[in-house]
Amino acid sequence: MPMPGTNTIDLRSDTKTQPDAQMRLAMSEAEVGDDKSNEDPTVRRLEEMSAEVLGKEAGLFVVSGTMGNLVSIKTQTRPGQEIICERQAHIYLWEGGGISVICDLLPRLIPGVHGVMDLDDVEAAISNGSNVHVGATGLIEIENTHNMAGGTTLSVEQTRAICDLAHAHGIPVHCDGARIFNAAVALGVDPAELAAPVDSIQFCFSKGLGAPVGSMICGPRDFIEAARSVRNVIGGAMRQAGVIAAACIVALDEAPKRLHEDHEHARKIADTLVELPGVSVDLATVQTNIVNLEVRREDVDAQSLCHALDAYDILAIPRSDVEIRLVTHKNVNDEDTERVCQALREVLA
Repeated sequence: MPMPGTNTIDLRSDTKTQPDAQMRLAMSEAEVGDDKSNEDPTVRRLEEMSAEVLGKEAGLFVVSGTMGNLVSIKTQTRPGQEIICERQAHIYLWEGGGISVICDLLPRLIPGVHGVMDLDDVEAAISNGSNVHVGATGLIEIENTHNMAGGTTLSVEQTRAICDLAHAHGIPVHCDGARIFNAAVALGVDPAELAAPVDSIQFCFSKGLGAPVGSMICGPRDFIEAARSVRNVIGGAMRQAGVIAAACIVALDEAPKRLHEDHEHARKIADTLVELPGVSVDLATVQTNIVNLEVRREDVDAQSLCHALDAYDILAIPRSDVEIRLVTHKNVNDEDTERVCQALREVLA
């Protein structure tokens, strides 16, 4: 019989979290103004806080990570250029083709190991535009943590090496840092160290940090002012956005202190899975709050395993016939993690 639980455990994504009481109170009491005119004091405070935390000059509040990446990329490139990114990058697979549809860029894909591109491969892919048949490289993009690789991290040294190479060719680097705070906690470094070498970075409040809405772009002040215009063009300028920025301030203040708990829960789930027959997990990739697993059995596939977990009030979704991604977050506690592990044992033993 399925193990009873008092709550639904949602492992589909860390975007599924609910705002806590502190966030809801801050939202209800937020001082607001017209953000499109840069008059919302709560948004401005959040932008200043975010820039300070990441060691950048300025910040720009946007509604999503996809918008943050799109605005950052478009601000730093021109139509017809190429953008170098890892072949399973989020901007390539999961953002609706915006780098081509909106930015008019051609992605130049580099295979990575656990989401990390080889420097020689990156250098070989750089185009200076001297060949009329090939667009010049306008931007190099990195992702930290890397979603499809399983929440893997890019170290300070790896980030600096890619940026040094790019800058030697006069090319800026953008970091999709949707979960940059997870990376910083896992690596035991200050997030500003990870952000220091890159020219622009976006991070999400609505993933590991647990806020309901919002992302932030950070970088040099002149870049941010140019990005503000691009945000306006694509319809991203907001009005009394302090209502949602207030929850993000709470998230920025409080969430990084407990991200290690999410990582511990993910590791416990991964350690349970590797002991079960017909399930494959690369433990080397379980560095933060994501567990990627493959189901290689005749009696169960990814879809049926997710369906079986439904009976335990545990939500998961397949990524293919054999692949499932499980994501831990602030609404998954120690007891929930044990429930997940026990359910997996009962379904797969």
